Amino acid sequence: MIQSKITKAALMAGTAVALAMGVAQAAEKWDMPMAYSATNFHSATGAEFAKCITTGTGGEIEVVTHPSGALFKGADIKRAVQTGQAPIGERLLSGHQNENAVFGVDSIPFLATSFEDAAKLWDAAKPTMTKILDEQNLVLLYSVPWPPQGLYFKKEVNSVADMKGIKFRSYNNATSRLAELTGMLPVTIEAAEISQAFATGVAESMISSGSTGYDRKVWESLTHFYEVDAWLPRNYIMVNKDVWNGVSDANKNVIKGCAELAEYAGTWRAVEYTQFTLNGLRAGGMTVGPAGDGLVGELRAIGETMTTEWLEAAGDDGKAIVDAFKAAQ
Repeated sequence: MIQSKITKAALMAGTAVALAMGVAQAAEKWDMPMAYSATNFHSATGAEFAKCITTGTGGEIEVVTHPSGALFKGADIKRAVQTGQAPIGERLLSGHQNENAVFGVDSIPFLATSFEDAAKLWDAAKPTMTKILDEQNLVLLYSVPWPPQGLYFKKEVNSVADMKGIKFRSYNNATSRLAELTGMLPVTIEAAEISQAFATGVAESMISSGSTGYDRKVWESLTHFYEVDAWLPRNYIMVNKDVWNGVSDANKNVIKGCAELAEYAGTWRAVEYTQFTLNGLRAGGMTVGPAGDGLVGELRAIGETMTTEWLEAAGDDGKAIVDAFKAAQ
């Protein structure tokens, strides 16, 4: 199944490249803002995607990535692409949950806790997500999950009571709500600012993947990582719809083929990177392992509260996505 998918994607990209080579257009440069460091696997996948488009269109569209929030900060990327300040960009999907609760479907605690389930949840959500983005002048190109989310602390934590008063890095509505329900203090911090925030004491904890912690060398400030597999959030690549409408059919086929390859490659990077980064946290001196049963039980109870709240906020669209996901299991 997987092999057939990548073969199909490769054939699509190859055919599109051949078609594009015969089309003469003025060269365009697409600057692509990205929030995460160049060494992050999402950024690496994005860089390969950009190169695929540049090569596949024969240089008619040159895509240049700008990682680490260098062009626009993470929170500003979607708006920049919507308004045409940038033609294309990458953003954390759940970062838009304040606009529409459906954007937070990948951050419902303990709904989809494995890569397999995350893929099924995305399949269920993608049609609705595509429609919402289309209404916002955006075209969805591809999406890649992060590894499962765990909890980082600078001390041993065995219960929710141990979290009270800790300054907690927040990156979306779900993380802010988790902080509130556990008695922690949410502090909004972009990925590019994580290392400095922990070093200066602005934040003392976060929920994130092993990938983020490894990339930012958080062992320099933190001591414990608890594997709770709370959810697998997603990044996605979007393009401005007006820009997209101006692309030739041949080059659209190139971009679609490159996007399918990028989603495949990025997802498998996430899978392979999971254990590698946990080993890296250990090598840095952190204590890494599953959370205790007591803490997991308390977190799951909080997760049920957050699930109920999300379903109320997301309405019929949210219920339909969750029902479709559960039916696919």
